[in-house]
Amino acid sequence: MTLTVTVDRDLCQGAGQCVLRSPLVFDQDEDGLVTVLQVEVPEEERESAREAAYLCPAGAVLVHDSAAPGEPA
Repeated sequence: MTLTVTVDRDLCQGAGQCVLRSPLVFDQDEDGLVTVLQVEVPEEERESAREAAYLCPAGAVLVHDSAAPGEPA
C-alpha cells in the first residue's frame, strides 16, 4: 500500500495543523501556506498524515491510498 499526499494551496488558510501533526511530511512557506516535504509518505508517518488531512480546517490536504503493483486493492 502506498500513501501519497497532495495539497491545494488555493484552499490553504495557513492554520498550520498539518505541520503540527505531521512535521516530517508538511511545512509552511514564508507566506504560511502548506508545502509538502514528502509526497510519498513513509509507513511510520501514514497515521499522522491522515490525521493532518482530517484536521485541516480548509480541506486543503488530501491523502491518496493506492495498492502497489501486485498487491490487492
